[in-house]
Amino acid sequence: MRHPITKSFSPRLALLCMLTAFVLPIGAAAQLLNTDTSGEIDGIVALVDEDVILRSELDQAIAGIVAQIRARGEAMPPQHLLESQVLERLIINELQIQRALQTGIRISDADIDQYMVNIAQSNGITVQQMRQSIEADGMEFGEFRRNIGEQLMTDRLQQRIINGMDPITDTEVDILLASEDASGGEYNVSHILVTIPDGATPQQIAEAQAKADDIYQRLQDGLDFASAAISYSEGQEALQGGLVGWRDLNSVPAFFADAIRDVEPGEITEPVRSQVGLHIIKVNDFREQRQVVVEEYNARHIMVEVNELVTPRLAMEQIVEIQEKLEDGEDFTELAKEYSDDVSTANIGGDMGWFPPEAYGERVFQALQGLDTGETSQPFQTGSGWHIVEFLGKRETDRTEEAIRNEAREKIMRQKAQQEIEKVLRQFRDEAFVEIRLPGHESDAG
Repeated sequence: MRHPITKSFSPRLALLCMLTAFVLPIGAAAQLLNTDTSGEIDGIVALVDEDVILRSELDQAIAGIVAQIRARGEAMPPQHLLESQVLERLIINELQIQRALQTGIRISDADIDQYMVNIAQSNGITVQQMRQSIEADGMEFGEFRRNIGEQLMTDRLQQRIINGMDPITDTEVDILLASEDASGGEYNVSHILVTIPDGATPQQIAEAQAKADDIYQRLQDGLDFASAAISYSEGQEALQGGLVGWRDLNSVPAFFADAIRDVEPGEITEPVRSQVGLHIIKVNDFREQRQVVVEEYNARHIMVEVNELVTPRLAMEQIVEIQEKLEDGEDFTELAKEYSDDVSTANIGGDMGWFPPEAYGERVFQALQGLDTGETSQPFQTGSGWHIVEFLGKRETDRTEEAIRNEAREKIMRQKAQQEIEKVLRQFRDEAFVEIRLPGHESDAG
């Protein structure tokens, strides 16, 4: 039997950071991450390989989940079920951190700094204001940074898992789009999973079926679905009330698609079997596939590049001279061929073709605003140099087919990535030494 190493208080609350940092105000997020345990003995609730999870860590994580449940207006599950679910999530998170460290993943202070900037900006404040808010709620800023570092570490581990997958082929996209569900809409779904272990005995299968049937009956009797998911689901979305989000029938496994295809919003499926267990699915909403129409601009430009030989001031003087030639009636196409440093467009008279507003950056887009067809902008500067653009026209283009292919590729990748991550996390859990010491939940080491 392994024994836990001695460790100082270092919360494994990356999960909670992920769930709260961009959803709740900074003060609220920090409050959720802070629970005063002064005067209490900080006991061990689980051994996880060579590390431990402390009672204080579990209490803090539970406090965060409880706050989210209340914010969503959902019914609170029984305390012992909530403890069990949150502890299991902390175990999985701890295993990911350990594996990330073992495989050489490291997070720099610069990585954390940038993430902190993102959090602050999403809340409309500065990093210093965010720090003051966190510390005012009783949490050490360094602890908050450590939590973020652990979240970034697990993100990189999962990204490494995804990067190891085979790329999505055009053939896979074609097959998906040729299927009968390709032109369907999207379903907003929630999900409860009762797992069946690999190599399960008939008795284990029967017990899982009985549990799923009991949950389904409780739902039929009026039990709130989100509360049931938090209490009983063994899926990754359990603590979010089972919410999976918007999916079309091609972005979910075949058994899942078959189960929800004819289900109306608000309805719940009976338990359906898959390779991993039994699933109860609720369709929350449905929406039709949307047409994708984008606005495109047509323009041509002349650029004077800034480089080792041409200073910004000299480039500006040259572009002003070109502007004066245009005002004197000289031809834009000929001037572009003679003076433009943009090698991709100079020989075709500066023609940029049709492009979406974001294609050439915000500065070019701004320069085109307010111009009439055939009108030329005033000189302006970008990171490449000084420019003049002539507005040639604007149109709306149907990009639905292109968007559908891109979405199909993303859906295939998302589905495969989710399955691969779940498979790897199950392997981590199965191979790990875990001993649960939470009163009422004790388990043998395994």
